[in-house]
Amino acid sequence: MGIFLQQLINGLELGSLYALVALGYTLIYGILEMLNFAHGDVYMVGAFLAAGVAALFVHNEVAAIPAGLVVGLMVVMAMGGAGLLGVGIERVAYRPLRNANRLAPLITAIGVSLFLESAVQVWVSPAPVLVPSNALVPQTVLHLGGLTTPLTGLMLFVIAVALMVALDAFVFRTRFGSAMRATAQDREAATFMGIDVDRVILVTFFVASALAGMAGVLFGLWHATADFFMGYLLGIKAFTAAVIGGIGNIRGAMIGGLLLGVLESLAGGFISTQFQDTFVFLALITVLLIRPQGLFGQPLTDRA
Repeated sequence: MGIFLQQLINGLELGSLYALVALGYTLIYGILEMLNFAHGDVYMVGAFLAAGVAALFVHNEVAAIPAGLVVGLMVVMAMGGAGLLGVGIERVAYRPLRNANRLAPLITAIGVSLFLESAVQVWVSPAPVLVPSNALVPQTVLHLGGLTTPLTGLMLFVIAVALMVALDAFVFRTRFGSAMRATAQDREAATFMGIDVDRVILVTFFVASALAGMAGVLFGLWHATADFFMGYLLGIKAFTAAVIGGIGNIRGAMIGGLLLGVLESLAGGFISTQFQDTFVFLALITVLLIRPQGLFGQPLTDRA
């Protein structure tokens, strides 16, 4: 039981990271019904932006400032930079193809993903970049009975859950959130009702990408590293979480991410770490066979 609870804690921390990135997939799909496979690499760029800010101030004694302020600057740079990157990708790569065959945006998204990975590899570093998290946040290990967790892991979980709750409130309890839901339901009808659909799409891309950037900050503080390929596998798992929860469903993406992290942790702890990814994708296959729309998705119906 002690091992189970320990793996459960580890899984919730990992799953909260998946959930943050999965929210971006599900937001963009809900609005445009397209799969933004470059989203995992936006998360990677956010991690590198945060790592750059940390290295600038931690290793430069002349510009030394309090650690809390450095972390704040990391968050602003990563979320803002990733958000603007997402907006740029939508404006340059996706908007011209908005009315094209659905295969065209998908291929474009894969191309953007490869471009971002190659650009960071060439312009920044092909080797992993260290994030000096030990100089920014306490490297405390918390103990509760026989259970342990690093403070950075707990921070990841708490901040991720807070952001997910805030996003849920934004989408379901604000006027702009109503515009987003109207656009997701029927873009043409939303335009007739006076909603600026292009503005809604840009804001959606900014919010989704900013959440991915925040995930990059949290990962860097948690694992003290970033590399140009880090967004590939995590992006696939986050997409898997979104599909399991019900692609297009915000709360489904949250729960799907947490469930996927717990499943991966339990499989690694009780079976083998070599096969934990296998169980993740087996879970996806199982859900699609039993409930193709995902755990919280709505069955597709033909419109009259």
